[in-house]
Amino acid sequence: MKKLFVRTYGCQMNAYDSARMAGLLAPLGYDSVDAPEGADMVILNTCHIREKAAEKVYSELGRLGQLKRGNKQMLIAVAGCVGQAEGAEIMARAPTVDMVVGPQSYHRLPEMIARAARAEGKVLEADFPALEKFDALPAASASGVSAFLTVQEGCDKFCTFCVVPYTRGPEQSRSPEAVIAEARHLAGLGAREIVLLGQNVNAYRGVDAAGRAWSLAMLCDALGEIEDVLRIRYTTSHPREMSDDLIAAHGRGGKLMPYLHLPVQSGSDAMLAAMNRQHGADSYRRIVDKLRRARPDIALTSDFIVGFPGESDADFEATMELVREIGYATAFSFKYSARPGTPAAAQKKQIPESVKSERLAALQALLAEQQHGFDDSMIGRTLPVLLEKPGREAGQLMGRTPYLQPVHVAAPSAHIGRLVRVAITARTANSLHGAVAA
Repeated sequence: MKKLFVRTYGCQMNAYDSARMAGLLAPLGYDSVDAPEGADMVILNTCHIREKAAEKVYSELGRLGQLKRGNKQMLIAVAGCVGQAEGAEIMARAPTVDMVVGPQSYHRLPEMIARAARAEGKVLEADFPALEKFDALPAASASGVSAFLTVQEGCDKFCTFCVVPYTRGPEQSRSPEAVIAEARHLAGLGAREIVLLGQNVNAYRGVDAAGRAWSLAMLCDALGEIEDVLRIRYTTSHPREMSDDLIAAHGRGGKLMPYLHLPVQSGSDAMLAAMNRQHGADSYRRIVDKLRRARPDIALTSDFIVGFPGESDADFEATMELVREIGYATAFSFKYSARPGTPAAAQKKQIPESVKSERLAALQALLAEQQHGFDDSMIGRTLPVLLEKPGREAGQLMGRTPYLQPVHVAAPSAHIGRLVRVAITARTANSLHGAVAA
């Protein structure tokens, strides 16, 4: 067997893609290993969202180059969004790289490997045939209790800070039949929770064999009919696509969890306009009001960017006010960093790093206070917890509440994959603790 090492950066969709690439290469004799040393092929599945993403890739390629000097037959591939955005430059700057493959061309890896083996030189594939990729990649051969399932790729929103429309292409949705079949397959492998993925997952517009258009709400309802699937989640959503039927689906409860990641990025209308978010702060508030009327216990999470070009003290205070008003179970917050090729990178009113840091610290303190308050509200309650894996201590398992909070509980390993009632007794910084209820 040949040895394959895949290093995954970034989002859940990259983790999903990495698993599918490994499955695609298995029939070619590649067996996954946990380290690059001695590997016959190394794939870096990259992410372009965070700051200095490309520099991290080049640094890793430098280390891999040292390994390749001792193993001349090693193939090195750069996959993912950095590969899509900077493929030609990677080819020019990194002589150790044999191939670069964009996110929508992974199904072409076997052909690319054959071309590299024929000494045709470096191989670059960076087209956007997303649905062709979905059809060609093999189904997963293993699954955890919670499994990712990509239903939609690409983005048509063109936020001025984001590279995703340029690296993942336009929005495309898989057919509902294909999604349902993969969910059944994952359930057969032991998945009890299905997490639907997409750059704008609630923009899902699948078309079935009869030509009927499906919404994400319809898809969630259909997946809920799979007996072994106990829970359904989805991420990441865009406020513009938060439709009434999806809100109603949350209100019906059932297997769709009372949890929603709905990024807002800023509470300032001026900043939202500069970001081209295509919604305002008040329209976001109205969506939240609808959600909470439909499902009063829904846990909301979000993303925030501080220090966007031109952000004034008043703009930042509008974000703080929005956070105080909404109240989040948890959230992700970042300092703005320019992405080459995006409109915001060329804006003149860049914010000093010291101001960004000060604002981020204030926002994160508020968000941490809200998270701890939300977690504290669970103490004394008995919640259904889906047990996923062994905990850090002997005899301990880790699971998650309907609100995605990690819970540590003493339970036998045979309970992995089961929904159990857990009495919550305490919280630590980022998790809950409890005991199986009688």
